[in-house]
Amino acid sequence: MNEVSYTPRAAKQLRKLSAIENKSIRTACNGLSAMPNCSNVKALINHSCQYRLRVGNYRVFFNFDGVIHVVTIEEVKKRNENTY
Repeated sequence: MNEVSYTPRAAKQLRKLSAIENKSIRTACNGLSAMPNCSNVKALINHSCQYRLRVGNYRVFFNFDGVIHVVTIEEVKKRNENTY
């Protein structure tokens, strides 16, 4: 199992969301503890983060260190033309 942690930036972005959105995103992020066997995850190319998790209209950008088993949530953004 992997540990899921949030950067201060991602935690602040989550706090700004409604309680329902916050809960659904946190639930999906907790599922990342089974990384690399997760659904709705895509490896990114030419992006500051390694992976993207799709949760409804939101995208969770994160990095995964397979050696020490840590998933670090970097950003949570609403999906629009400026997301990527």
